Amino acid sequence: MLKLLRNRKTAKKVWIGLAIIIIPAFTFWGFSGAFRGREESRPLGKIFGRQVSGAEFKDSLSAVTTAAIMRFGDKLPEVQKYLNLESQAWDRLVLLAEARKRHIKVSDKEVIDLIESYPFFQYKGSFDDKIYNQTLQYVFRLQARVFEEQTRQSLILNKLYKQVTDGLTVDDKEIAFVFDKENQQISIYYIAGIPSDFAKGMKPAEKELKEYFAKSRLNFKQPASFNIEYVCIASIEDAKKASGLLDKNGSLEKIAKDLKIELKQTGFFAQGDSVPGIEWLASTPEILSKLEQMKHSPPIATDGSYYILRIKDKKETYTPEFEQVKQKVKDAFVNAEAWKIAEQKINQCAQELSKNPDFNQAVQKSGLNVKETAPFKFGVQIPELGSTDIFWENAKSLKPQEASRIIKAASGFYIIKVKTLSPRDEKKYSQEKSSLEQKTLEQKKEERFNQFFEELKNKAR
Repeated sequence: MLKLLRNRKTAKKVWIGLAIIIIPAFTFWGFSGAFRGREESRPLGKIFGRQVSGAEFKDSLSAVTTAAIMRFGDKLPEVQKYLNLESQAWDRLVLLAEARKRHIKVSDKEVIDLIESYPFFQYKGSFDDKIYNQTLQYVFRLQARVFEEQTRQSLILNKLYKQVTDGLTVDDKEIAFVFDKENQQISIYYIAGIPSDFAKGMKPAEKELKEYFAKSRLNFKQPASFNIEYVCIASIEDAKKASGLLDKNGSLEKIAKDLKIELKQTGFFAQGDSVPGIEWLASTPEILSKLEQMKHSPPIATDGSYYILRIKDKKETYTPEFEQVKQKVKDAFVNAEAWKIAEQKINQCAQELSKNPDFNQAVQKSGLNVKETAPFKFGVQIPELGSTDIFWENAKSLKPQEASRIIKAASGFYIIKVKTLSPRDEKKYSQEKSSLEQKTLEQKKEERFNQFFEELKNKAR
């Protein structure tokens, strides 16, 4: 795509093609914004105690959408539903607020230099002002001043990232560990306490179930559930008509009749579940509460269509009686008891191993078995263990014949011992060490910044 943009003969066709593909993704921000223009001054939330207006959020949403277009190009419509751009927009606002606290600045020259470095604004290796303006107009649908301000903010965030991660280093031990994760194979002996094994054939008495339900009644509380009515509108023209009808207090039934489209219902779904028939709509308390505050939603654009929603029925949260959830209570009770038994059995093995490191003798009293695996690499799945990451990492730290601590995994409890460990290929390690050092450092920086950002979001709430 970038190569095509450098070719003047094909540039116009490419811009038109990209506009056709990408404009629907932007229609929401322009068209829907027109519907909500009167609400843009209203606060949508708070960051560090400061109100965030609808206009400010819309600008941030535009910025993350621009970044998505630059990253994915004409593939954006395929991946957009996985990106959660609204969440990214809030994240961007949090980070920019932190950058302002730190007085991070970016000069005009830095903005110009970055924009001129983008290949899709260049012709024969040099920045081309005509390509720049036409790309902004047809692809990004932005004015130059808006794009340049978004670029300035992105540079500010880049400087924030550098401030947070500068000074981090990696040593030889960390580099070698990353190399081994990608190359070394390990096989293990293991003892497993698997709850599902103990759950088989377990038949609790009804008295036990009722006592368990009485103690954990809140665990069976049913969330609020909703039935949403909606229409799906295929064109922007019809969406404008629908918006006009809404402004005149028209009903959803009238909109469906006038536009000759079907008025649909989702049926009841629990808060937090996917919404039947409207998979793109995240069933979050925020969205549902906004729907409750209005008779209808404004037209919401997604995937080239427009939706108008309203909550038809709502069932409040409640705690059911025992008979209503008897099977769920039984499943929960059996699962809890099976985990207790599995933990008791593995603890018994661990106590035996503390006296005698022989695996076979350690399992004799517990009724568990010693099993073994074929050699495996970090990151693979094997039938008997599932994800091997935690087993590989623990095995890597063990000495010969040493038993591990008790490892709790998704499927149960384990104690492992190394069976075989392939030797490190020192020649290959020497050849790859420099690139691995850079890769390991970048990964370490990302982890540090992610940790910093999670802490920052907690403070911003």
